Amino acid sequence: MTSLAKCGNIVLSVLITVGTSPALNAAPLGLPPVPIPEDNPQTPAKIALGDRLFRDERFSSDGKVSCSTCHEEDKAFTDHKRVSEGHNGLLGTRNAPTVINAAYMETLFWDGREPDLEGQSKQPAINPVEGGLPNHEALVEMIRNDPSYVKAFKDVFGVEADEITIDHYAQAIASFERTQIAGDSPFDRYQFGGDKTAMSEAAIRGLKVFTGQGRCVSCHIIEQNQALFTDNRFHNIGVGFKNIRGREGEIAEEFLKAKNAGADVDKTVLADPDASELGRFAVSEDINTVGAFKTASLRNIELTAPYMHDGSQKTLEDMVEFYNNGGRVNEDDPFSPFLSGGIRPLNLSEQQKKDLVEFLKALTSPSVAEQVTSVEVIELKEAP
Repeated sequence: MTSLAKCGNIVLSVLITVGTSPALNAAPLGLPPVPIPEDNPQTPAKIALGDRLFRDERFSSDGKVSCSTCHEEDKAFTDHKRVSEGHNGLLGTRNAPTVINAAYMETLFWDGREPDLEGQSKQPAINPVEGGLPNHEALVEMIRNDPSYVKAFKDVFGVEADEITIDHYAQAIASFERTQIAGDSPFDRYQFGGDKTAMSEAAIRGLKVFTGQGRCVSCHIIEQNQALFTDNRFHNIGVGFKNIRGREGEIAEEFLKAKNAGADVDKTVLADPDASELGRFAVSEDINTVGAFKTASLRNIELTAPYMHDGSQKTLEDMVEFYNNGGRVNEDDPFSPFLSGGIRPLNLSEQQKKDLVEFLKALTSPSVAEQVTSVEVIELKEAP
């Protein structure tokens, strides 16, 4: 899947909302049908297998890290940490985005280095900072040596133990992740359901800021009948600029040398803080994309702190202030020379900023809120 517009390669079949069992039902209010690849159709058995694989901590070098370690259901499928923590306490460089509604993303990871959920799910277990396994074969061998997995893979894919591959593993996890869908927020009921009492007066004012002076809607798109709150594009909004200020060209050049010599992008950007700040450039090799990161969806954002690719913004108020300052934490900070067009001071009043925060809170889906037990940001310690 490279674009939601390329529906010829998509089967719109089993649609599932967060917290429910598989059902042939309409997409939640405010969202389009879930795109399902033709070569990986949804089945209840495959989804259940993917759910189990998603939570299996054995697929890591210390036996303590699974997909759900960084994407916990009771934390809105995030970990509430500035950056994710892998095996043996190792810290990466990127904040864990929520899995909820990831099915709609045209690329995965902050820099878009994988085109689909299947590709994304293969990476964490073998990343030296995350799962730490030496290769995919080590993971597949664990599955082949577990009789219950062997039976499940045969039931789902019709393969014998020695025929199980990493692609089967990835398809099962991706199928499970495509069930984590949530809409029907107060905003959806207000905007698409016709219930003009669904949002507070402050949130309604905040929507006007969002679509007006704040210009948030330019990248966090609202359409006539649905809202993904992302343009699925990459923008430099100033995050992380101070970390590599004045060294962008040098870091980009060294990264390209390493990449051309065989360095793996997935491994490099999570291990090297400087390389991490290159953003989309690590994939595109276009100097104009230095520091550009994927536009995150704003749905359920109240429950997924901290924010930005590096987790540098701890609260919604911090994030709004950052945008109000034109891509800077403080008004006297320098501007990044790589800023995307349109990123400039917004000159919002204090009331407008408060209203905007209230609108962002109105993007929370009740089905997700019911599952979340804490929204507190977890302070990280350096790895031992």
